[in-house]
Formats: sequence, C-alpha cells, structure tokens
Amino acid sequence: MLGLAILFGTIVGFALGLTGGGGGIFAVPLLVYGLAFSPREAVGISLAAVGGTALFGAIPRLVRGEVELRTGLLFAVAGMLGAPIGSYLSTLVPANVLLVMFALLMFVVAQRMWSKAGNPSLPSGVCPTEDEPGPDRSACQRDADGKLRLTSRCARLLVGVGLMTGVLSGMFGVGGGFVIVPALVIFSGMAIHQAVGTSLFVIVLVSISGVASHIANGNELSLATTLQFMAGGFVGMWIGGIVAKRLKGPTLQKTFSIAVVLVAVFVIFKSVVL
Repeated sequence: MLGLAILFGTIVGFALGLTGGGGGIFAVPLLVYGLAFSPREAVGISLAAVGGTALFGAIPRLVRGEVELRTGLLFAVAGMLGAPIGSYLSTLVPANVLLVMFALLMFVVAQRMWSKAGNPSLPSGVCPTEDEPGPDRSACQRDADGKLRLTSRCARLLVGVGLMTGVLSGMFGVGGGFVIVPALVIFSGMAIHQAVGTSLFVIVLVSISGVASHIANGNELSLATTLQFMAGGFVGMWIGGIVAKRLKGPTLQKTFSIAVVLVAVFVIFKSVVL
C-alpha cells in the first residue's frame, strides 16, 4: 500500500510538472482502482495531494518569474468560489452524464491546442497584441511587451473560466490544470511555459478551497495516504519540471493535447461502457 501510494503520487506529480495540469484526472482513478478507496474519499485525497504537489512546483516557478500573479489570482479567486458549488452539485447530478459532457469539452480543448502548436501563427480569436493590424474583437488584449490589459470584459471572461475550473475541482477532485493551461494560452494569450507555472499557482489555492469544502461536508480524508501521495508527487513534479524545460513550447502543447485526449477516452469508457 505504501509503495503504491508513493508510485501513484509520482505519476500525478510528473503530469503536473510536465504540463501544469492533468494530475488530478489520474489521481482519482488510481486511488479508487489501485488503492480501493471510495470515490468520495478519493476526491478529498486527490485535492489535498494535488494541491500540495502543485505548491512544490509553483514556488520555484514563482521565484523565476514564470507565474503571472495578477491573472493567476483572478483565476484562483473565482475557482475558490466555484469549488464549494461543485461539491454541492456532485450530490445532485448524475456523475456519468457530467463526465461524458466534460470529456467532449476536453476533445475540443485538445484539438485547439494541437492546432495552435502545429501553426503558431494561427489566430486564437482572442488576445492578439495591440500592434497587430485589423479590428480587434477579442475580449482580452496584450500590449506589445506582452503584458495583459485586464479590461472589464477580459476580467469577466477569465473569472467565468476560473469559476468553471473551481466547479470541476469540487465535483471531481481535480486541480483543474487541464482547463487552466489551455484557457490561459487561448483566452489570455499567455506563453505555454508561463501558463504551466501560473496554473500550478492557481491549483494550490483552488485545492485549499476544495479540501475545506470536502471536510465541511463531513467526508473522510486519509492523512497517511495523502502524505504518501504527496511525497511521490514531489519526486514526480521535480522530474516533470526537468523534462518540461527540455521541450519546446509546441512540443509541450502537443504532449498536453495527447494526454487530454487519452484521459477523455478513458473517462468516456468508464462512464458509458462500464
């Protein structure tokens, strides 16, 4: 049990270190099918372990200036408000229906990220820099130096995505990085490596809210398993961070897209076939 918890934590940490997200998606199935926890308890352990692991990865990136604090805080506050809502909704809506709908969304996100990786000049429909010719109908804009112009319209868009991330976190025990990373790249025009660092920062805060909601609802949380999972996550995060530095932005985006597709297929299989 001890060895498996650390091993599974390493897998989750590696996914977080490499892409800034996706770890929580793997954590819950590993806890349920690998360590025989109930789905509800697995959600709490996943949130706590992923949040702790993300903190380990976020601190050095914060020191290196790879975290866009203003954008990250906006996402995080909205996500922290959404997490309790997600915890409540999980008791009302059939989980398999929500998972299938979410998997379809993941396919769309993966396709968009893959397209931009294959053609960096492909317009995203949002966040072109100010000096680009033609009318700008995007919600968010960046100055020529790359700084985000946080208009009220842009803030509403980012808050909306952050809120959705929090709801998903509360419902499924995920950090939400697989939504945060592509959202930061596509909606705010952020570079992929900076999006990974900012995503980890957001995951830490959203996970705190999710764990608090989980415990407040009277659910159990195995501290021993959480710490073991987190210990493995630290190792995985360190390895994933090293690998991520050696990959170019487009390669990292394609890697992320493939991971999202694989997880989406798994979710549909578990929700529909089984």
